[in-house]
Parts: sequence; C-alpha cells; structure tokens
Amino acid sequence: MRLRRKPWIDKAIQEYDDIVLVHPNDSLQGRWQEIFGRTAPLFVELGTGKGQFLAELAECHPEVNFIGIEAQQGVLFYAAQKIRAKALANVRLLVFDINHILDIFAPGEVARFYINFCDPWPKARHAKRRLTHLNFLEKYRVLLQPKGELFFKTDNRALFDFSLEQFSMAGLQLQHITYDLHAPEAPGHEGNIMTEYERKFSARGMRINRVEAKFL
Repeated sequence: MRLRRKPWIDKAIQEYDDIVLVHPNDSLQGRWQEIFGRTAPLFVELGTGKGQFLAELAECHPEVNFIGIEAQQGVLFYAAQKIRAKALANVRLLVFDINHILDIFAPGEVARFYINFCDPWPKARHAKRRLTHLNFLEKYRVLLQPKGELFFKTDNRALFDFSLEQFSMAGLQLQHITYDLHAPEAPGHEGNIMTEYERKFSARGMRINRVEAKFL
C-alpha cells in the first residue's frame, strides 16, 4: 500500500545524510566496504519499512555491514530515526527501487539478503512483481557471493508456498523451513527478531512462515 506523501520529510531526511542515500546510482557498485570504512560481510534487507528489524539485527551483529532498501522515503525516514537513536555505524539506508538492484551492487558483493513480509501481489498476472519470483532470484544470484543466502519471512501462506516452488526451480538449497515460526520448537524461533508487521500479525494469532535458502 502506498502511503500519502509527506512533503516535510524531503527536508527532514537530509538530517540523516550520513545514514540515508536517496536514489543512489551505479557509482556505488563494488564500493560498499569503502563506504562503511571497513571490510565486513554485507547483509541487505529488501523492503526495510520503518526499520525495527534492521535496527535490532544490526545492534546484535556489529561485525556485519547492513543495508536497508525501501522505495518509500516517507517510510524510510522512521528507519533512519531508529538507526540514529541506536548510534549504529554499521547501517546504511537506501531510497531505491529494488527492480534495479543490479545497478548498485557488484557481482558477488552481498553475503545475505533478507525479505520480510513483502507485498504478496496476490493476482496471478502480478506474480513477476513478487520479490521471490524466479526473475528476482536470478538477480540476487548475480549479487551474492558463492553460497550466499536469502532469509524469507511472511504471514501469507500462498506467497510462501509460491516462493518455495520458485526457490526449488532456481536450484536453491532450502533449510529451516517452518510454517509457525513462533512455536517454541520451530527452527529459527530462538533469536528471532520481529518486524513491525510480524508483531501485529502474530498478536492476531496469525502464523509466520520462514525459510533459509542458499544459492549453490
């Protein structure tokens, strides 16, 4: 769902120009270690939203460089606030369209992608817009290092089943599949960091699906 544009954010987000890159271009390809000022694994969240998941994850793993990508600047502003509040030097946020992701990373530059509660695009004619569609998976394959990973969570069972099929078609190795992440015995339950959507959905009793996929 597209949120109503908030004109004041155009100026307010400039206060976070050390964290947020607005509409980055291909000049960043292969330069992310330079931008972070250190050599570290690069993990990327596709669709960061308001940043609750990314902020907590980056705080727990200071040894990793994190990038959060979100197309809606009005949403990413709140993620920037969370990153600044925690004084996290290992996070950058991009206002960017994921369809063009090949433009901002070099081949093999990313170690892991996270996709959390992405738009399910439920109509069949929109299947190619799903971030777990085979077309996107082939883009991720280019950008991931050998044996790179994709961690995926969703409350939408139809999208989850579709995604598992797409992962298999792409020849990915699947592990830690669960249809109820919040069950104490579920793989991935221990240490799970919830997104804003996840907290809302789970509070309604909705089950959360999760899988880890490895690109071979």
